[in-house]
Amino acid sequence: MLGDMPDQFVEMWGRHPWARLGVIAIGALLLGLILHRIATLVLRRLTRHRPMAANVVDRAEAPMAWLVPLLMLSLALQWTPELPAPGVLNAIDHLLLIGLIAAATWLGVRCIGAAQAFALHEFPLDTANNLQARRVLTQVRVLGRTASVLLILIGIAAALLTIPGVRQLGTSLLASAGLAGIALGLAAKPVLSNLIAGLQIALTQPIRIDDVVIIGTEFGHIEEITTTYVVVHLWDDRRLIVPLNYFIENPVQNWTRTTSQLTGTVYLWLDYRTPLAPLREEVKRLCAAAPEWDKRVCVLQVTDTNEHAMQLRVLASAADSGRSWDLRCRLREGLIAFVQEHYPQCLPRMRAELEDSGNGLRTLGEAIAGGAPANDPS
Repeated sequence: MLGDMPDQFVEMWGRHPWARLGVIAIGALLLGLILHRIATLVLRRLTRHRPMAANVVDRAEAPMAWLVPLLMLSLALQWTPELPAPGVLNAIDHLLLIGLIAAATWLGVRCIGAAQAFALHEFPLDTANNLQARRVLTQVRVLGRTASVLLILIGIAAALLTIPGVRQLGTSLLASAGLAGIALGLAAKPVLSNLIAGLQIALTQPIRIDDVVIIGTEFGHIEEITTTYVVVHLWDDRRLIVPLNYFIENPVQNWTRTTSQLTGTVYLWLDYRTPLAPLREEVKRLCAAAPEWDKRVCVLQVTDTNEHAMQLRVLASAADSGRSWDLRCRLREGLIAFVQEHYPQCLPRMRAELEDSGNGLRTLGEAIAGGAPANDPS
């Protein structure tokens, strides 16, 4: 009886094609899962001391868990004898092809994400001089997101082109796409302009991640650059959403374009009798005592005068915009306190010339206008 089992199996294998198809499919899927598991273990062992490669393996594990079994199943079905209903096998092959395209697209997007994560790890932003990190991260994020979008679009287009009806529809549309193509181009202009602007920003880098910028009257730093817009984190924790092409078509102040170092200004209006030498010494003392000062610039100058007072300008440098703001406030408060304590008579005041006309004292303005004396009780 045991000797008849191989013959019975061969007979059943020949008489039941659907059972044969099921066995082949299950075997191919199991083989694919086993191969995927073995390959993952081997790759993880080989990339233990290589963070970039290990990150790629981790991110690729999920899509590869679909790609390898689907690939093995597709290969197995190519060797399957003809079924009574060949249309069913063709439909299965078509679905497998779409699944392979989707899994391959997913794998490509995950690998791009691994490259972005590696760049973020290798070039941290929380360092004193992060100019190189901001440059690299801007390029990686913008180009990575653009590549992901293009890869997804290519995957969708490849999947659609496998459908005969869609190919014929596309041919028909291309044959009569005159006005429709123009309308589509006009409708897609904002998307395309933002996409091109994103590539320009990634290559020329007028702005970068964590740059300090002034857009109009708003002050903040670049928090995120996407494929269509830029998120600006304002100083009061608001978020300003700006289209990408705005930075190509409009002027924007960038305070950290080449370096984060800044020279801040402090303006004071004081009386002409104010002695400048003690004020200069006080400015130097305040700068030396300020932890925000980077020891590059510390200057006091008279920059303007009018009929009432003179304008003093203090220049003081700092490592970045945040420290520059704190330093300016510290100098302004210190100088006001110094003048109030040592030279209170030098604070700004209105001057008037008095004239004794015999009927009482009048200011010069009142004398010119012919008005009544300031002390006239009438």
